[in-house]
Amino acid sequence: MALDTYTVRRIARLARIHVDDADLAPLADELNNILGWIEQLDEVDTDGVEPMTSAVEMVQRLRADEMNDGDLQDDVLANAPNAADGFFAVPKVVE
Repeated sequence: MALDTYTVRRIARLARIHVDDADLAPLADELNNILGWIEQLDEVDTDGVEPMTSAVEMVQRLRADEMNDGDLQDDVLANAPNAADGFFAVPKVVE
């Protein structure tokens, strides 16, 4: 797929990017080079290749998911400007 200056101008307008008319032709060339690289990648045979998340094989170490309250209520409320009954107290907004 080759991009011409009209298409590049339209893409720039859709992306809300100002591109001067003098810069349209070089930008079209750059975008065509990028699309050429993508077409080359499309020719690579990837059948039987597992998807990777990293170049190094890693296994996540997981811990047991245990629910608790954290037992940090006093620490959390220590810096509160106003606390009442174990909760943050805020001024009334609606009357």
